[in-house]
Amino acid sequence: MEGTGKILANRKVRVIGVRNFIEGQLDALIAETAIVPSVNQVELHPYFSQKPLIAKNGELGIVTEAWSPIGGVKNYGNWDAYGGKKDPLTDPVITEIGDVHGKTAAQVILRWHTQNGVVAIPKSINPGRIAQNIDIFDFRLSSDEMAKLDALDAGMRAGPYPKDVDTDSFSQLDN
Repeated sequence: MEGTGKILANRKVRVIGVRNFIEGQLDALIAETAIVPSVNQVELHPYFSQKPLIAKNGELGIVTEAWSPIGGVKNYGNWDAYGGKKDPLTDPVITEIGDVHGKTAAQVILRWHTQNGVVAIPKSINPGRIAQNIDIFDFRLSSDEMAKLDALDAGMRAGPYPKDVDTDSFSQLDN
């Protein structure tokens, strides 16, 4: 971490971001380096909303960015441990809210992120979906709808637990 401080001090970079840092890891980073990252990119979707982490990021002035914001990560990881693989794009709560607004499930989820102050950058190569993903600013979810979406949180992390990851976990670093 010392190297990061030198890079910032020498103005080689202006800001840093981190990925998958949980609250304790943020505290340790700041305590050891006095550096507060600008962005923390984390797994975040309706089934794994990480509200305490979003609050911690906000307290520290860190932007929360969601990876797999629509829940595409549902096809990976240990979701079977939570009663089977679930798909936010077909979840009845999400699709019913979409029907009310004339929006797709993906648009509802992206709007939920936006209203929660989360940066969500969904991945798609489909031009139609790309256009739909940006078309989320002509409606607003009610507080009741936001509460229904928040209630979907089941703590369903599909990616690895951040404290379990180290450089040995990534074979591409060996190359």
